Amino acid sequence: MKRNTKSLFTMLALIAMIALLITACSNNNNNNSNTAASSNASTEPSASPSADSTEPTATDTGNDHSEEIKLVGYLLGEAPKGMPDVMTALNEKLKKDINATLEINYIGWGDIASKYPLILASGEDVDFVFTADWNFYVPEANKGSFKELTQDMFQKYMPKYTAKQDPAAYKAAQVNGKQYMIPTTTPDRKVNVIVLRKDVMEKAGLTNPTKISELEPYFAEVKKDYPNMIPLNLDSQYDLPTPFGALVSEKFAYAGAPIDSGDPSGIGNYTDQEDPSGKILSITDEPVQGAFKYAAGIMKQWYDAGYVNKNPYSNKIRSKDNFCDGKSGVAFGNSIDIQATLSSCQDKNIETYIMPVLSPTGHAPSNSWLNNGIAIAANSKHPERAMEALDLIMEDPTYVFNAYYGIEGKNYVITADDKLALPDGVTAETNTYPPDAAGFWFVDKDNFKPSVSWTDSYIELNNKIKDFLQPVTYLGFTFNTDNVKTEIANLKNVSTQYFMPLAIGAVKDVDKQFDSLNSKMNAAGIAKVKSELETQATAFLAAKG
Repeated sequence: MKRNTKSLFTMLALIAMIALLITACSNNNNNNSNTAASSNASTEPSASPSADSTEPTATDTGNDHSEEIKLVGYLLGEAPKGMPDVMTALNEKLKKDINATLEINYIGWGDIASKYPLILASGEDVDFVFTADWNFYVPEANKGSFKELTQDMFQKYMPKYTAKQDPAAYKAAQVNGKQYMIPTTTPDRKVNVIVLRKDVMEKAGLTNPTKISELEPYFAEVKKDYPNMIPLNLDSQYDLPTPFGALVSEKFAYAGAPIDSGDPSGIGNYTDQEDPSGKILSITDEPVQGAFKYAAGIMKQWYDAGYVNKNPYSNKIRSKDNFCDGKSGVAFGNSIDIQATLSSCQDKNIETYIMPVLSPTGHAPSNSWLNNGIAIAANSKHPERAMEALDLIMEDPTYVFNAYYGIEGKNYVITADDKLALPDGVTAETNTYPPDAAGFWFVDKDNFKPSVSWTDSYIELNNKIKDFLQPVTYLGFTFNTDNVKTEIANLKNVSTQYFMPLAIGAVKDVDKQFDSLNSKMNAAGIAKVKSELETQATAFLAAKG
């Protein structure tokens, strides 16, 4: 990733979203040999055939498939090494079922802010693209980048999806009364987590920590006795804002996602996710300002103590991907994408401790349908066939397994007791197509299976997730930014220059930096954005009842 502050802030907000988030996003990394989880946080997945089943998967819809076509899709992240084999398998099935083949391209995390809108506006051949409430859905829908989707289209071209989807998802996806997204049928059930090494914890005298602010003795022990290990070895994409977001979450129910824009690099207005009144707060209001100063103060102490890598902007390796190699003192991720890391550590006889990132009340925000979705590009030459392909990829179990888990016998096997396992000779580190790595986060996760590699600590966490998750006040809310486009663009620029250094602690004086940030935010028009947001939020809550 280029050392570009705009690109870096895009990732800052993406993950601060998904601190959640971190989509996410999801997510997703650059070292595809060890990136993802074995399953979504569902402990009772439905049975499904293997991806290589020879049983027919498509029904005769009566749609015209006489012309063979190629569909072009864009996802976020980076293609795993095993992507060519997976695409060959998917295309063999698509050719048989709907006489189409598929080309998948990727928009790298650091390039989203610049390339995502450009690809849609360039007029190039695009049939569908990943979208989400945190990733340009509303702004691009307002610009006419996406094709309007009607219920007639869903019923004709996506019958499997239509049979599964909750009607409320269609309503949530409406922008100015029209729908432009194909939302996931299974919103992610996950929490953000911080993983520690138990051997280091023991040496540091640390037992059962529940908050990141309690980890200073752990970091000090790493700094003292593990010369090849950096306590907080942050990458420029996912990890950069994650410790900051976890610290903020200790003060109020902060999900990290800026509520004022679907642009991942937007920032400025928030709400306490557990406040039923839905009061809109700017970055200069309390408890936001106090919580941000608390987090920034601790991050500065850690940065000054040498606990944070000095140049995370140039680091492309996520902490969870070198954690088991002894290069990072902690691993940041979520309860979906962290399992491969836990399995890798288990293979190396490294015992791990998993700490969920929760609000002061012990909860985490549940995701909406719009957290992962797909939009048909407005200039798609084959929108109907694209919807048919997505119907299969999202809902047909054999396609789901191909897209999400890879090739049976090469990337995964199904055991006699209906669990996922790696083939003989394949490890979490050598698997060329780790689960969750390829950006197909919108598939129906009810098809997923538990994994034989789940550690006891992961199973314990997995069983608790349903109790952690709590619907947030503005679940399903999307902000129409048409009236404040200029102000939001200005706020993004201010955030890049004045907010990001606070997130990693690389400032001389926290209070002076916040004074500058507040002044610049006010000059950029944060009050106008807040007023517009309050108007729409009030209407949303009134309609919600």
